[in-house]
Amino acid sequence: MSGGEKRSDTFAPLVARQPDNELFRFSYAQALVAEHRLVDAAEHFHFCVTKKPDWLIARMSLGKIYLDLGKRAEARIQFQEALKLAVDQKHEGPEQELRAILDDPAW
Repeated sequence: MSGGEKRSDTFAPLVARQPDNELFRFSYAQALVAEHRLVDAAEHFHFCVTKKPDWLIARMSLGKIYLDLGKRAEARIQFQEALKLAVDQKHEGPEQELRAILDDPAW
């Protein structure tokens, strides 16, 4: 990438050419998060979890964005679904992280 090019500039044309490609959308969403474009990133993570409901990391990412945007109810739903996936898929690290998030008394 050149000095002024952002990572999202790499993925935006790929998503434009193949809007149904969830891997491009996921990578684009990650780049948007890095650029603090959370509303835009949420749209692409939402696409990913709609297309692949069992995509744990995409669902966790969407929950974190919702939480950062103050959408606590939506975040909780994503975290609860992600916790089910983490248990079912036997991902102990994400399971521990999600339990800590959901057990936070601030909810």
